[in-house]
Amino acid sequence: MAYSKGEWDMSETMTQTTEDVKATLMNEQKQQQLMEQLSKPEVQESLTQLIEQLPKITEMLNGLANAYSVTQTLAKDEVFLNDTKGAVKEIVEPLVDEVKNIAATAIEAKDRADDSKEVIGVFGLMKMLKDPQAQKLFRFINAYLKVAGENSKS
Repeated sequence: MAYSKGEWDMSETMTQTTEDVKATLMNEQKQQQLMEQLSKPEVQESLTQLIEQLPKITEMLNGLANAYSVTQTLAKDEVFLNDTKGAVKEIVEPLVDEVKNIAATAIEAKDRADDSKEVIGVFGLMKMLKDPQAQKLFRFINAYLKVAGENSKS
């Protein structure tokens, strides 16, 4: 069936009108739901509290916005980033070196202990008690046990 130009325009206009009516009904339904929600006492109380807190919320948001601006500026500042990297590197490198040294010492001590067939008797223990490193270890263990005991009491 062929439509003349006038008939086609009229059909198109009716389709648009139907869609407009549907959109209007949807908007009215949404407005009605919103009004039902707003009529609830708990919602009204929450809105009142929110309105009372708006100055504080605005102040907090302004602070966050300022912090964000500063962070963005610092994140783009190459000098700041390089200085931060350098500072972190100065702090971390000695720690890494110390951990590596402790690990290497522990591995070497384990290897020596595994290879040794020496029997340590009472006199060997007494000789070890005079070793400055052993004394340092015993003082540490003693202090650790005291602190652990105090912490477990509280």
